[in-house]
Amino acid sequence: MGAPIELESVLPIRDPQNYKVHLAHWNGEDHPLDAFVRDRNDWELWNRWRPGRNRFNRQYIFSLIDFYLESDIWLFGGIYKVVSRSPDSYSHSYRVQLDRASARFVGRLKVHFKHPYRERSVKLENVYERMAVSELLREPYSGERFPGYENINHDFGLLETVFRSNRPDWKAALENVKGVYVIADKRNGRKYVGSAYGDFGIWARWGCYIGTGHGWNDELTKLIREEGIEYARKNFRLSLLEYRPTRTDDRVIIERENYWKEALLSRGPFGYNKN
Repeated sequence: MGAPIELESVLPIRDPQNYKVHLAHWNGEDHPLDAFVRDRNDWELWNRWRPGRNRFNRQYIFSLIDFYLESDIWLFGGIYKVVSRSPDSYSHSYRVQLDRASARFVGRLKVHFKHPYRERSVKLENVYERMAVSELLREPYSGERFPGYENINHDFGLLETVFRSNRPDWKAALENVKGVYVIADKRNGRKYVGSAYGDFGIWARWGCYIGTGHGWNDELTKLIREEGIEYARKNFRLSLLEYRPTRTDDRVIIERENYWKEALLSRGPFGYNKN
């Protein structure tokens, strides 16, 4: 391997003492990478959030997003000028403005930075020389690449970013297959087994879950109406158990669905299936 490419050779900063680095990672409810892909306004809110102390107490915020798919890799989220601050803690009390000069690298520049601690903000001058360019993407990152049918075992929140961004690789793969899937509730271990057949592929069926949180299944509908779609984002994981060509007889899919309901005990106290 060649020598690492220092970050400052691609993204030079003249006065690093005017910057605080925002190391955005899982906050207990959401991943910043998912927020970035889902909606850039959602991502900006991460940079406007003030906790109990004045974390971003310098003129600029140098934002990095934990690229949790790879170890020690961060996605460049932009440089924000702090336009104003209010003393209100635990609110979006920073007003920020995205720096246009570096905007072309937002979502494209992947940075290698090994950070042994879990601070969410550090002084740029203390870490700048330890940052190296890992990769420069052709286009801004728009979600995980389709991993193959056998490897779909994804949290609702991650799939939501895939469906909201209408990723063509996922869509092309899933809209042309029927199949059987399971939704696991990580909070209580209960499962729901479902299927996609007829004129609807997996893409259309799962798109209904993404839009509603429950896909109009009786028990899931009750749950989401009580808890809200945030419950699905925090607790649901979807896995594809079997997939078949669209020409497969619907009866085969239904038989396999019933098999998996029995195998995973998804009826009764261990699951959300009613029949």
